[in-house]
Amino acid sequence: MKAIRIHEFGGPEVLKYEDIPDPQPGPGEIRIKIIAAGVNPMDWKVRRGYISSLPLPMIMGLDVAGTVDIVEKGEVSFKPGDEVFAKVGIGKGGYAEYTVARAVEMARKPKSIGFVESAAIPTAGLAAWQSLFDLAGLEKGQSVLIHGASGGVGTFAVQFAKWKGAYVIGTASEKNAEFLKSIGADEVIDYKNQRFEDLVGNLDVVLDTIGGDTFERSWGVLKPGGFLVTTVASIPEGEPEKRGVRAKTLMTQSDGKELAQIASIIDERKIKPIVETVLPMADARKAHEMSEALHTRGKIVLRVREDSQ
Repeated sequence: MKAIRIHEFGGPEVLKYEDIPDPQPGPGEIRIKIIAAGVNPMDWKVRRGYISSLPLPMIMGLDVAGTVDIVEKGEVSFKPGDEVFAKVGIGKGGYAEYTVARAVEMARKPKSIGFVESAAIPTAGLAAWQSLFDLAGLEKGQSVLIHGASGGVGTFAVQFAKWKGAYVIGTASEKNAEFLKSIGADEVIDYKNQRFEDLVGNLDVVLDTIGGDTFERSWGVLKPGGFLVTTVASIPEGEPEKRGVRAKTLMTQSDGKELAQIASIIDERKIKPIVETVLPMADARKAHEMSEALHTRGKIVLRVREDSQ
């Protein structure tokens, strides 16, 4: 099969489009015939060697959408031909014509959208869901500030928070303000020309996908007992207690049950994946360059094969 692999860590040039053997599912695993693969910041962080203990060579990618190809004995959750999507383990490989996954990592893809849009969901959708609901416990009527609201995680977080009934504030560039309001943001703060801490405060939840100075300035806009979730920063020991708030760094988990919940909400037309760019799998280098620039709206997706293949 065709796949995108790395044999060393480094820049986009280490991505190799090559032929490798098809993966064979082990006990309890399912082989997926991939139609589309999502691109995430974690992909280029892995490629750069930020997680240096990973074995090489390695197939890139985490997010896939496609059809069930082979089901190992004893697995009854899915059958060949089922249309599915999943967040697979690092190294299992999404940038490939086939991958293997466990049933607990998978769900039937939303019926109302195609494979490309479905491939945009798993990592970013789960990150937003787990940040807002599993960690912060966001409730109807609460307020949430989402940093990087026009990015992959941010666009899901804005929609999930609005679906829950929260008051949603996002930080983004001015060019994305109307777009974010169209998907559910009540307020948009132009991070280039406005300081969010001068405009908002006493918030229930802050979701930080930016880190650095943005993360540091976020402590001060929470109400007592409020919750700061970050997908990118480490929580300094003792800082939440000193501030009288709660805080967690999210480590996104594969979760087929939560993907199924997200799929049902999409099929109810309450939210939608935002896909900005679709490229053929052979153009993975370009996809990584775009993702690393950190200015994409929504998600980048690689088309692995046409739906009918």
